[in-house]
Amino acid sequence: MTRARMPRPNEVAAARRDPRLLRALRDRRQDEAWRTRGTCQSVDPETFFPAPNEPADAAVALCRSCDVQGSCLAWALEVGDCHGVWGGTTPRERRAMLVAWRSEVDPDPEAADEAGPPVRDRLLTLVPLS
Repeated sequence: MTRARMPRPNEVAAARRDPRLLRALRDRRQDEAWRTRGTCQSVDPETFFPAPNEPADAAVALCRSCDVQGSCLAWALEVGDCHGVWGGTTPRERRAMLVAWRSEVDPDPEAADEAGPPVRDRLLTLVPLS
């Protein structure tokens, strides 16, 4: 398994201007039921998780036609998901967007109090340690 590199400053600067990131910032927390309306509901999930040497073009093309692309990308950035295609972005694109996302999105202290620990931390508690 290869280790992902940190995005370069120019990649982060480009990510800040990316319309997909701007849409995700606008759509975050706007649509809680986005998963039920995604185009991906009628497609094999393997499409969105291609092998490292396979292109993700088919998944990205499907995402471009989806109405909930912004909410999907916002979710992936919120939880820090770095695998597969989410919101029409590849893992490499999301790494740069994640740096921009974290500088743009202030943690909402009220939401944190209501929701408990971040989603990633809650998911990790479900994984048994061997």
